[in-house]
Amino acid sequence: MVRPQWILALIAALAVAAGFAWLGQWQLGVAVQNGAKDSTSSSEQPRPLNELTEPGIAVSDHVGGMVVTGTGVLTRTSTLVVENRTNFGAQGAWVVGEVQVEQGGGSSARLAVALGWAPSVATAQSAAKRIAEQPVTQVFQPVAFEGRYMPPDAPQIPEADRDPQTILSMAPAQLVNRWGAGDEPSYGGYLVLHPKASAELLQGAPLSEYGLDRIESVPPLPAETVNWLNVFYAIEWVVFAGFAIFFWYRLARDAWEKEHELKALEAEGGGAAGP
Repeated sequence: MVRPQWILALIAALAVAAGFAWLGQWQLGVAVQNGAKDSTSSSEQPRPLNELTEPGIAVSDHVGGMVVTGTGVLTRTSTLVVENRTNFGAQGAWVVGEVQVEQGGGSSARLAVALGWAPSVATAQSAAKRIAEQPVTQVFQPVAFEGRYMPPDAPQIPEADRDPQTILSMAPAQLVNRWGAGDEPSYGGYLVLHPKASAELLQGAPLSEYGLDRIESVPPLPAETVNWLNVFYAIEWVVFAGFAIFFWYRLARDAWEKEHELKALEAEGGGAAGP
């Protein structure tokens, strides 16, 4: 095995085994990535909100993070400020509101909507006040909106030294209590608004007019689904890699056994010819 030709053969076998191992790793990656791509692409395809869920229904793992569309009217006096919201790595606050979503037959449902982000609570409070006090220049008709439907946050209670009315989490149930009682049902999740597709909710005014920025809308992390066929292919490549090393060992041992058999035959032939 330590002869030059077998050392070169070992190097060749290791190279082949490394190639097989890389192919096995690639197959494992494909087994997971295929499911991840399908999940991400499906979440980014806008779908009607009322086709995915209903008011009063908890946000399922399948629906959470989906881009949805709908029609409704923003209740101007519903604007509130939610503190401690990170946007593109910066800390600030959200301006949120209530949209009356059309359900058909003249009925509607309440949906909490995150309208925009401000770098400070003061800026957010100023924007919320301006939106609530902006004069209505036209008869409100339901308009189309688009955004990412998200599961609710867990409610947070402000510390004892802070205003008890401070809102620290995006919990629709808590927001509905602040908006007051109503006959309309409410959605279990909330919407992160996509401003370009939903400007009509603010009568066509851009967020910058209120000192707000758009809220980062990040696709959900896809569930890692495994394609077992690719997993079996990966196992096969690992077996092939091991077989490449075994094949080198088997060839070397066969050469060793053949050489010793020849030496034994030569020894027997020499001993017989001597007498």
